[in-house]
Amino acid sequence: MRSFVELFYHRLKNIFETPFFGTESDLSLGSIFQLLLASIVVFFCVRLFRRLLKAKLLKPLKLDASNREAIATLISYGFGCLAFVILLQGVGFKFESLAVIVGSFGVGIGFGLQDFTKNSVSGLTLLLERKVKVGDFIEFDHLSGYVKTISLRSMVIRTREGGDVIVPNSQLVENRVLNWNYEDALGRIHIPIGVAYDSDPVLVTEALLNAAYNEPNVLHDPSPHVLFRNFGDHALNFELRVWVRGYDREPYVKSTLNFLIEDSLRHQGINVPFPQQDLWLRNPEVLSPIIHPSRSLRSAGDEMRSPPPSSPKALSIRDLLKQVVYFQGFTDLELRELIEIGYRKRLRQEDVLFREGDPGDAFYIILSGSVDVYAQKIDKHLATLETGKFFGELALMLGIPRTATVIAKKDTILFVINNSGFKRLLRENLELAENIVKELSKHQQELSERRKQLQDMGLDEKDDNNNVVDWVRNRVKKLFSL
Repeated sequence: MRSFVELFYHRLKNIFETPFFGTESDLSLGSIFQLLLASIVVFFCVRLFRRLLKAKLLKPLKLDASNREAIATLISYGFGCLAFVILLQGVGFKFESLAVIVGSFGVGIGFGLQDFTKNSVSGLTLLLERKVKVGDFIEFDHLSGYVKTISLRSMVIRTREGGDVIVPNSQLVENRVLNWNYEDALGRIHIPIGVAYDSDPVLVTEALLNAAYNEPNVLHDPSPHVLFRNFGDHALNFELRVWVRGYDREPYVKSTLNFLIEDSLRHQGINVPFPQQDLWLRNPEVLSPIIHPSRSLRSAGDEMRSPPPSSPKALSIRDLLKQVVYFQGFTDLELRELIEIGYRKRLRQEDVLFREGDPGDAFYIILSGSVDVYAQKIDKHLATLETGKFFGELALMLGIPRTATVIAKKDTILFVINNSGFKRLLRENLELAENIVKELSKHQQELSERRKQLQDMGLDEKDDNNNVVDWVRNRVKKLFSL
């Protein structure tokens, strides 16, 4: 029995140690088994080391997820290659043996590993160039989602629906990819809307911008814009364009904006028309006996029904701007541009809009709500401004500090024209600057006080010219680079 076991052991040993290609080669079944075992060990060690790097070693360095992924992948693969070589040498595997089999089956291995090599090189390219990073929201080949992981051979993309799609790296390198996070996370959303032909384009612009500024995800800079696209078959076609940070939320932002647009149009009394067709009858008198009874019944029914209550129209910014003396000469088209330049600001009760001494960088109109004006230095309540009132124009136009503190008395919505918007307005309407100077010159005593205040603060140069009107004209030109 013992001799049988020894004989079996020696024959099995010979099978594993006998070279495949004669005595000059050490490549045998045993060496191949060692090679496979070493590969499995290195594979699991690389995966463990990669996770350890991302979770334990790199996370305390406060690197973002994409940087941690790239660094961990490159270091772990480098460690894996080095460990593989050391492990092969440790078990006595000679690389000359591997060269024999590679030389014998080189063509077949080359074709077999062609895709693997291409994807691996593409993976290294993605990790080194960082054109696509972990966490980016990308679109390509009718697929969109977040980059979850980038490995040497493939990439995992998590779709909006929660599914994980494994994509070979070569597809992303060779094809065009839309990366919404390449330089920043900004994206523009377009929302087309058609309104009835009897609608006022200025009110439509106002309604669409009101909806845009009521959506928290919409950015104020770049500001929303309204385009009058064309005269359609059944409607005047407009388009609202807004910028958002994080284009991956585009479906949700679009949905919210559609709700807000519908509500804003309804409150302005603007209708969204149905497609209509006109039917012409060659002999209408033939149908008269049929048409008249139904018309009579319909008229009788209409008399019994009371008309539905109409919702009150929202406060028009255009009408409020016409009350501002500086804009009274504006046409409706110029007022529309002014409405688009400004933006809406919401205040909660007790919110401070600005404090005494703050820079005067904006002009305000109260769309709803009210604010209290205080002089903090003397602890005195100066006024309460209600819906329709405007304030802050003098500080904006002359670039002087605020002379009072403004606090929301209740929830308030303001229409705001800031410094950059006002500069754009003056550059597009050069005669407006002179009109402003003429209006301000009617308050020469107040202007003299403001001029002295600026000079005492060192914010304005002292000169011998006592003409306040010239001072205002020169200051407006200097502030707004006219």
